[in-house]
Amino acid sequence: MHIPRKFKQTDSDTLKDLIVKYPLATLISYSEAGLEANHIPFIFTTSQGADVLHGHVAKANPVWKMLNDNADVLLIFHGPNGYISPNHYPTKQKTGRAVPTWNYVAVHVKGSMTCIHDDSWILNHITQLSDQHEAGQSNPWSVNDAPPEYIQRMLPAIVGLELEIVSITGQWKVSQNQPHENQLGVVSGLVEQGGFESLEIADLVSQYIED
Repeated sequence: MHIPRKFKQTDSDTLKDLIVKYPLATLISYSEAGLEANHIPFIFTTSQGADVLHGHVAKANPVWKMLNDNADVLLIFHGPNGYISPNHYPTKQKTGRAVPTWNYVAVHVKGSMTCIHDDSWILNHITQLSDQHEAGQSNPWSVNDAPPEYIQRMLPAIVGLELEIVSITGQWKVSQNQPHENQLGVVSGLVEQGGFESLEIADLVSQYIED
């Protein structure tokens, strides 16, 4: 991923936070037919002192057969993104020299993938995954809410995935290359535009405005 200096995100906590908040990754891997892409939620965790990502796929998904142990893969995590109109830039009114762009944040994780066929590991993983995402519910669902025999029958149909992280890079393209007045204009325009993602982008832009 090409990352201009102004957009490079190097804070490890910020990178991890995006993965936690937007856990659905695009898994890019190789197969005999060429590149493959699958969309899989992952959990950021630590195993034996190393940062790792845990996920799973249905055994019916042939991707796991293509992932030999320690296969090199790329995971892409996408955060908020959105179109930025030149009309948000005050300088456009003065010079007309403005074009549209797209603001976004993304994290790329490279590493080696291992497939796991251990039922106890898979049960622990899906319990952790569901607990994490049910935490905000008024009446959180738990794996224990389902009949034990039902869960036990499902486990052999699941393949666990563990990615040992080799590198993690982030791009935060949120108008840092614009003059101060244009950054303020983008925030104002996105807030006026409304909508969850526009407000998310507006908040990100505001975090990188320098006085």
